[in-house]
Amino acid sequence: MKHKYDIIVVGGGHAGAEASLAAARLGNKTLLITLDKNGISRMSCNPAIGGLAKGHLVAEIDALGGEMGKLIDKTGLQFKILNKSKGRAVWSPRAQADKIQYSKTMSETVTSQNNLDVLEDMAIKINVANHVISSIDTEKNGTISCKSLILTCGTFLNGKMFIGDNVYEGGRWGERKSYGLTESLNNHGIESGRLKTGTPPRIHKDSINFSEMTPQHGDPDPKPFSFQTTNFAPPNIPCYITKTNPETHKIIYNVLDISPLFTGAIVGSGPRYCPSIELKLIRFKEKHSHLLFVEPEWLNSNQYYINGYPTSIPLDAQLKSIRTVPGLKNAEFIQAGYAIEYDYFPSRQLYRTLETKNIQNLYLAGQINGTSGYEEAAALGLIAGINASQKINKKEPFILERSESYIGVLIDDLITKNPTEPYRMFTSRAEYRLLLRFDNADRRLSTKGYNLGLLPKQAYEKVVIKNQVINKTINHIRSTFYSPDKINDILINKQENPVKSGVSLDKIIKRQNIHFSDIINILPNNLISEINQSASIKEQIDIDIKYEGYIKRNLDLIESVKNHEHYKIPKNIQFSDIQTITHEAREKLDLIKPETLGQASRISGVSPADITSLMIYLKRK
Repeated sequence: MKHKYDIIVVGGGHAGAEASLAAARLGNKTLLITLDKNGISRMSCNPAIGGLAKGHLVAEIDALGGEMGKLIDKTGLQFKILNKSKGRAVWSPRAQADKIQYSKTMSETVTSQNNLDVLEDMAIKINVANHVISSIDTEKNGTISCKSLILTCGTFLNGKMFIGDNVYEGGRWGERKSYGLTESLNNHGIESGRLKTGTPPRIHKDSINFSEMTPQHGDPDPKPFSFQTTNFAPPNIPCYITKTNPETHKIIYNVLDISPLFTGAIVGSGPRYCPSIELKLIRFKEKHSHLLFVEPEWLNSNQYYINGYPTSIPLDAQLKSIRTVPGLKNAEFIQAGYAIEYDYFPSRQLYRTLETKNIQNLYLAGQINGTSGYEEAAALGLIAGINASQKINKKEPFILERSESYIGVLIDDLITKNPTEPYRMFTSRAEYRLLLRFDNADRRLSTKGYNLGLLPKQAYEKVVIKNQVINKTINHIRSTFYSPDKINDILINKQENPVKSGVSLDKIIKRQNIHFSDIINILPNNLISEINQSASIKEQIDIDIKYEGYIKRNLDLIESVKNHEHYKIPKNIQFSDIQTITHEAREKLDLIKPETLGQASRISGVSPADITSLMIYLKRK
C-alpha cells in the first residue's frame, strides 16, 4: 500500500468492485479501501442477480466491460427469463446465486487485478483544496493522497439496525458501521439524508417442510447474462413458493405498535417496491395472503432466504408468524430479519458523470446515491470508475443517454427526479425500452466498451462479426423474392395462408405464427452456416424484422427530440432571475441545476411552457 494514488475507491460492495476494477483496467493506480477484504461484493440481502429491468443493467455492464454478468454466469444456481408471456422489451434474466462463491470469486478478481491495491481500513474524512479533492484520512493508515475519490459506502454510513425495540450500530449484520464521512461531506456543502431498507430472516434447511411448498425450477435451456460466456451449463437448483395467511397477518398486526417502522425509531424512507411485510399488510389490506419465495443461499446450503418477508418486528413475533406459513411450521432461525437505516446523498448534487457539483474529482456511486439493488449499484460504480479515469487522463466524459441504455435512464432519473426513497429500476421507466432490450445490449454498447479500453478486443470482434451476419441476412431477406413453392409448405404447416406469387421473406416473418427459425433452411447454404455460429444471431434477426415498424418509430422519436435533449445549460445560470418561467420551476431548476434542456424537461414541476421560455432565454443570452 502506497500513500499516493490516482484513484481511491471507498467501499467494497458491488459499486466499489466495479469502480475499482474499471479504474485499474484503464491504467490508473487505484486503491480500494474496505472494512473486510473477504466481503467484497457480498450479497447482504437477496442471493440473486437480475430480475425485471435489473437484468438489463447487468447485460449493459457486461457490454461495457464490467464484471457482474460474467461473475453470475460462473456462480449461479438457476437461471430464468422473466416476463416471457409479454413482449420482448420486458423479458428480463434473473439468476439465483451461490452468494459465497459470488463474493469469493469477485474478491479474487479484485485482489489479482494489476494497478489495484486493497486496504482493510475505514475512511473517516475527505480533504479538499480549492474545491478539488486532494486526499482522504483513514482510521489506521493516516492520510492517503489521490487525484480522484469515489465513495461507494452502501448502507455503512452511520448505519443502524433494528429488530423490534432493539437497536444495533452496524453497516450489515455482524459488521461495524462507517463514521465520519457524512459529517465531512456535510462540512463541504454536500447534503445528506436517511434511507431505510430491510432484509428477511434466514431459516435452517432442516426445519423446512418443502413438500408443503411449490417447487420453482429455472429454465431448461438457460441463457447466460454475459455475451462473453461460453460452454454454459449451470445447475438448476429449485426454489420454493409458499404464502402467508390471515393467521400470519394477525400476529404481525398485533405488534405494529412496537415495530420501529411505526414507533418513529426509523426516520429514513424505505423502498416502495420491496416493502417490509408489516407495510405490505397496511398498503394492501384487501389481500389475505402474500407470496413468499424460499431460496437457497449457496450450493448445498443449510440456510434459506425468505424472499418477500423483510421485517423489523420483534424477534418472537417474527418466529411466531413465520411458523404459521405452510412448510415453515417448525422453522428455526439462523438469522432474524432486520431493518437498516443509513446516510445517503441526493443525486441532484451530481453531474451525469457522477462527479459532485460542489467538489471536483469526487464521485458518488451505489446505494449512497439513493438506489436499491446490487445491479443499480454496480452500474453506477462502473460509470464512476470510468469517468474518474476519463477526467484524470484528460479525456471526454463518458455519458450514456436515456435513449441508448438503462444505465442512462437510471442516472438521469436519480438526478432529475430527486427520489426521496430507494430507487429501483423498472422497464416502465424507459420510454425507449423496445430498443433497450437485454438481448441486444452487446450490439448497443460493446463499441463504447471497446473504445474506452474495458472490453477485450476478442469480445468486441465477436460482436462485430455477429452484426455483419445479421445485417447481411436481413438485407438478403428484404431484397430476395422467394417463389410460392419454396415457402407455402412452411406457411400451411404453421396454419398461415399460402402466397400466390413471389414474396420477400421479411413479410413472411412478420406473420404472427412464423419465426425466422421456421424459414432459415431455405436460405443459401453459405448464409446458413454463418447464421448457425450463434443462437443469438437467429433471435436478433427475428426481433429486428418482427418489430421493424415499432423500432423505426422509436428511432424517429429519438431523432426528433435530439436537439432539445442535448441543448446545454450554462453552469453559472441563475434560474431565479428568469421571470418568464413559473416560481415553482425556478425553485426546482435552482435546486437540481440540470445540465441540458432534456434534463430540465423531466424535472417534476417544470412544465413544457417553462422549457419553451427557458430555451428562448438561453438563445437570447
